[in-house]
Amino acid sequence: MSDISSHIYALTSDIRYVALYRNGALETSQRSGITGASDESSDKYEELLVNPILLKIAQQRGNIDCGGATFVIVGYGNFLQLVVALPDGHVSVCFEKGTNPIKYVDALLKVCTNN
Repeated sequence: MSDISSHIYALTSDIRYVALYRNGALETSQRSGITGASDESSDKYEELLVNPILLKIAQQRGNIDCGGATFVIVGYGNFLQLVVALPDGHVSVCFEKGTNPIKYVDALLKVCTNN
């Protein structure tokens, strides 16, 4: 696990999973002992394909007349996934249901830009 991932997990115990996709390199990690986790092989393709496309679609729409877009949240059955755009990729963080991922956007950006 990288220093960035460690800093992200330190934000709250409600974080289940962290992925960093930067400059074409993917790093993923998952907190141990969680229930209802998704499959590691599907997570890889989600980070390489789905999340970059979701961000791109939201950004293209947001750039038309909404002031841009910097993140998306996906409400899966077992968790909430926050995907935040970075200049060189994205950070993806899964939270326990009942958590408000929006309150962690600025902290995630700070961790990812300072490390």
